[in-house]
Order: sequence, then structure tokens, then C-alpha cells
Amino acid sequence: MKKIAVFILCLFFLPVEIFAAERSFQPLAVKAAMLVEMNTGKVLYQQNADKVIQPASLSKIMSLYLISEDIAEKKAGYSDIVTISANAVQTGGSKMLFEPGVQYEVLDLVKGMAIHSANDASVALAEHFGGNVEQFVMRMNAKAKALGMKHTHFVNPHGLPNRKQKTTARDIYMLSREYLRRFPNSQKIHSIERFTFNNQILTNRNDLLDKYPGANGLKTGYVGAAGFHLVATAIRGGTRLMAVVLGAKNPRIRSQQARKLLDYGFGRIGEKNTKNRIGG
Repeated sequence: MKKIAVFILCLFFLPVEIFAAERSFQPLAVKAAMLVEMNTGKVLYQQNADKVIQPASLSKIMSLYLISEDIAEKKAGYSDIVTISANAVQTGGSKMLFEPGVQYEVLDLVKGMAIHSANDASVALAEHFGGNVEQFVMRMNAKAKALGMKHTHFVNPHGLPNRKQKTTARDIYMLSREYLRRFPNSQKIHSIERFTFNNQILTNRNDLLDKYPGANGLKTGYVGAAGFHLVATAIRGGTRLMAVVLGAKNPRIRSQQARKLLDYGFGRIGEKNTKNRIGG
């Protein structure tokens, strides 16, 4: 009895934050998730981070990576002209609604991909930067291997459903982190809430941008076999966080769970900084 009494007494003197963290973070209502402090690379939370799942439109992050890389290496420019093919026009899903043979600048199409998740723009740019879609996808997979994305394979540049197309939350984090590290100016495009193209207003599908303080990116995705995805980035003061949520049942849950991760991260880092200032 004395041993039991001593054990119970010890519980009362354990740090409160141990139990607070456990209570405040039950498993998320998604198939997989990660939360990372981007400045240090410290993983603050992970859930099924290596579970294989279809990436949906998160595939576009890799497409945009390769486009940004070619532009950074002076192989192309944002003002270059792209001729829209019939193949691009016929692409399904989210679109910018082109006509075959019309021409637009690379920047317009990049905005369409990053902000409105346009699949027709993805094909047009893949053809322009890769010669054809197949060659561009080969580049996507080569880059995935180079970045250490061990469980990722791309079949197309936009993420439309394909059972052979796969990734994980950890791989998507690795890609997104490197994309923003190498091409930090791309964040300005991903943080745009809406833009006008051909007299139509195209909105960003990441609704955290106008609802969550400090949110500044990055990309949404959805396919029926996988669910709703979001790579959410946010900054407050000097703290930069990235939350990856894969496989939510609907867009509301997707945003809600990403918000929950970001709240947890900013709260945890804020508490740590406070303790450091008071010598704790």
C-alpha cells in the first residue's frame, strides 16, 4: 500500500505539460500527418507519416519545383510564351479553361497551378518544360529520388487519380521543405488568395490563407481514393511551421486538422521561448 501511495503522490508532481500534451493531441481525423518547425527541421508531431497514399494535386508541388529550377538556372523565364495544346485542353478536373492554340506566359500558368490547382495548366507547362508529358514525369521521378523521397512515384504532372501514383506525408514534407528553401519567392504566389484570368476570378483552395493568422501557403489536393490533402505553411515572428495532412474526409476537416496542428506548434514553441526568457 505504501508503494501505491508513493506512486500516486509522484504523479501529482510530474510536469503538467506532459499530461497537457497528451490530452491536447489525440490522433487527428486524417490518414496521415506531420508538423515540422521549418527553421530547425524538428518534427513536432507525426501520424502514419510513412503511410503510402495517392498525392492528388500535391503532385503539382514537384511540377512547380522543376519549373522553378529551370527558371532559376536561366533555362526559361516567367515571361516565356506557352502554346496551349489540345492535349492540355482535354485534361479533366480543375481547369483554367483554355482553347487550343492560344498562348499565355509561363507566369499565368504557374499561378493557375499554384493557386487554382489547374490541371490543364499543369499539362501545358509539362509539355513546354519537358518536351512532352512523359519526359517531364520522368524528371519528376528522378528529382524525387534525388531528394530522398523513398516512397513516392509520379505518373502525371497534376495528380489526377492513378493507382500507381503514390507518396507519403514524410515525402511530401521533404519535397515542400526543399521547394521553399530553394525557391523562397514561390511562397508569394502560393499565398495569393485569388487572381483574375480571362475575366474569371480563380480562387485559392487553401482557405486557411484568409482564416488563419500567419498562413502563407502551400497547396491542397483531392482524389476520391485518398481524400483531401493540405500542406499548410504559416509564420509568426521568427517561427515557421509546416503542417502536412493527408486523407481528410472533406475540405472542412482538412482545414480544421491543419489548424489544430499549427495551433499546437505555435503554442508549444511559444511556451518554450517563454521558459527560455525566464530562465526555465
